[in-house]
Amino acid sequence: MAQNKVVGPEIERLIQLLAKLPGLGPRSARRAALHLIKKKDQLLVPLAEAMGVAVDKIGICSVCGTVDTSDPCAICSDPRRDQSVLVVVEDVADLWALERAAAINARYHVLGGNLSPLDGVGPEDLNIASLIERCGSEAIEEVILAINATVEGQTTAHYVTDQLSHLDVKVTRLAHGVPVGGELDYLDEGTLAQALKARTQF
Repeated sequence: MAQNKVVGPEIERLIQLLAKLPGLGPRSARRAALHLIKKKDQLLVPLAEAMGVAVDKIGICSVCGTVDTSDPCAICSDPRRDQSVLVVVEDVADLWALERAAAINARYHVLGGNLSPLDGVGPEDLNIASLIERCGSEAIEEVILAINATVEGQTTAHYVTDQLSHLDVKVTRLAHGVPVGGELDYLDEGTLAQALKARTQF
């Protein structure tokens, strides 16, 4: 027996599109859509306007690969940034996380993912060639690999390091181990082993 339609096609399309967002399944998407509709003037209309502006004005930085409303982006254009240090990240979300931490005042390079032969992602699918070009043409002294500590991330880090080996550039990576505020009893064996290997003078 066919299920009766509860909502019109416009609302159904809104729910389907929301369900494609990370962290939202069909049920969460229905709740979000209903909330937007109930708060039409305060939420739905401004959101629609903001998304229209985003479609028109937001693009990819041709230098580093982040998203911004200008090209080059605000980070690449900022003369106060350390021009000699380049932080390599997998994704824009990683760049944003590092910026929130405000731990370094350098420039970035977004790879757009990591190497994953099983998923058909090779070096030509990532922004690796442009990274090598930047390191060869700009006055970069250090490349910090801020890449996730996954198998694919480490494969990517090794590949990038190999590609940069012919240049006079120091390649470093983020420290791995016990997080600040972490308790040993709650950490997995791999993290503990890495922390012991990378121990430093106290």
